[in-house]
Amino acid sequence: MKAVFLDASTLGEDVSLDPIEAVTGPLTCHPRTAPEQVTERLQGFDTVLVNKVVLGRRHFEACPELKTIAVVATGLNNIDLEAARDHGIQVLNVTRYGRSTVAQHTMALILALATRLLDYHRDVRQGRWAQSDMFCLMDHPIMELEGKTLGIIGYGDLGQGLAERARAFGMNILLGCRPGQAPGEVDGYQRIPLDELLPQVDVLSLHCLLTDDTRNLIGAAELQKMKRTSLLVNTSRGGLVDEQALADALRDGTIGGAGFDVLTEEPPRNGNPLLAEDIPNLIVTPHSAWASLEARQRIVEITATNLERVLSE
Repeated sequence: MKAVFLDASTLGEDVSLDPIEAVTGPLTCHPRTAPEQVTERLQGFDTVLVNKVVLGRRHFEACPELKTIAVVATGLNNIDLEAARDHGIQVLNVTRYGRSTVAQHTMALILALATRLLDYHRDVRQGRWAQSDMFCLMDHPIMELEGKTLGIIGYGDLGQGLAERARAFGMNILLGCRPGQAPGEVDGYQRIPLDELLPQVDVLSLHCLLTDDTRNLIGAAELQKMKRTSLLVNTSRGGLVDEQALADALRDGTIGGAGFDVLTEEPPRNGNPLLAEDIPNLIVTPHSAWASLEARQRIVEITATNLERVLSE
């Protein structure tokens, strides 16, 4: 193999690429690659590694020697898969690398929202505790998770990891049907239609991919069906939720809070409805749920295994 990594800095400077180089040989690495640089940097390579760089038909037509694309992530929306098939290019991706870290981040958002952690921290920093006429503050309602119902939409590796951790907090688990998915029982949990799920959950967590069917899966109508105290968490993909509808719902108390690690535009250079400062009980993190060193190194190791399999075929 002769391999190039077009956006190596997306995995961080602290990961070791040695497992990949043990398969490919010396790896040409570019920290980042602008769209206008892609074709030039692909020249002479049969294997390309990317995270978020967009690859399409014009690149494949200009680089006939390209045979393998290794995406160092799960999502493939940055690759023109039809064009890759037309040019006989094999596309690889990485799954089952982030179960622990994403589930941990999701639980952290749920816990912070349920305990109003950031609100109480802000109150202390602003001197409100020091001015209190009793020993504590109780200005923000706290949700006790034990006995509450967690709804999970997308019961793959990440959804399963969250269910394991939520059970440790004594939560009841229900699964929601994605569009076109049949109700039934999975791992002892009931999977029910979304319209039936929404009124029952105290916390709703999204773990499904963004497709034409799941885009704006949760909009104004769905938010209206949820409890006024319920929490919505999205550590999956921006676009699963109508962000303006959610911002409005949080302002008017339609639901109790939300925690998001993903937005429709990343980074949000053009602003976003969820970045307004007047939205109560909302936590937004910068697509960092996947980013533990352990998970990023696991991506490297799985990518190396995928490439080794290609060589052996």
